Amino acid sequence: MITIEKLRDFGADVDEGLARCLEREDFYIMLVRKTIEDKRISLLEQQLKKGELTGAFDTAHELKGMYSNLALTPLTKPVTEMTELLRSRTDTDYTDLVNELKNKFERLCAL
Repeated sequence: MITIEKLRDFGADVDEGLARCLEREDFYIMLVRKTIEDKRISLLEQQLKKGELTGAFDTAHELKGMYSNLALTPLTKPVTEMTELLRSRTDTDYTDLVNELKNKFERLCAL
């Protein structure tokens, strides 16, 4: 079960996330749960494997916004790095960043 304390231990900036949710813990936790249900990391991975850099940019940018708004800092770092590379359509190996994102997402899901 996700709790505020577990999110703090995960590395989320819970105070910032709560401030954006009008200090409503139940609302914040509900949004984090919705994030766990999101399947766009898989979509991003597929787009990158196919070389669809424009689509990958759009997906990474959406994830960056979601994670940033909820102050899920461990997820924000790798997806922000990907977003900036994809913004300029940098054709590079994104494997390490995708793996970092997936590993941190799995840690969030395990809360």
